Amino acid sequence: MHLYSPPKFLDKYFCICNYLYMYKIRFAKDVVKDLNKLSAFYRNQILSGIEKQLSYEPMSLSKNRKMLVNLIPPWDAEPPIWELRIGAHRVFYDVSEEGKTVFVRAIRKKPRDKTTKEIL
Repeated sequence: MHLYSPPKFLDKYFCICNYLYMYKIRFAKDVVKDLNKLSAFYRNQILSGIEKQLSYEPMSLSKNRKMLVNLIPPWDAEPPIWELRIGAHRVFYDVSEEGKTVFVRAIRKKPRDKTTKEIL
């Protein structure tokens, strides 16, 4: 049996160039439940958004991405907690810079009349 071993010139992280690393994305167990509650359309939209928006620069502020300051989530996470807006849904995540990993902790629908704290 032949096992794949990466070339020696690659470090332990997948590097596209000298400045851009690709982050691994991991989902908490409860996220599977959150996704199963959604229709296939929204589930695909959210998973595609997570892949596009969080694979390369998950800690960069953008129009759809912000850091939640002073938020204490109901799950275990490493501060700071981040929020990604994908349509009417919010993806809550934290990032391990050391392991180059994004941990998606929850996905919630956010009605216009609710605050972030109210949907958690």
